[in-house]
Amino acid sequence: MTTRKLPARYAGIVMPFLLSIFMSCIVAGISTLKSVGLASGLFQMWMAAWGVSWLAAFPSLLVVLPVVRRIVAATVQSPQR
Repeated sequence: MTTRKLPARYAGIVMPFLLSIFMSCIVAGISTLKSVGLASGLFQMWMAAWGVSWLAAFPSLLVVLPVVRRIVAATVQSPQR
């Protein structure tokens, strides 16, 4: 049984989608823990903060990632062949 994969043309959406999920989850978790400590209901507060954070993170990455790629390309030497 083979696993079906998305076509390569979707990589530009899938990468920022997954990156935004992981990064916003981590940042929301750290921020929530710092704000309320190990309080009762911490997980629910974290998930609520994560939802709001992700709504901002995903579209932001779609806009910012191409700019960051250009900056990196301008500051990092191309590999020698």
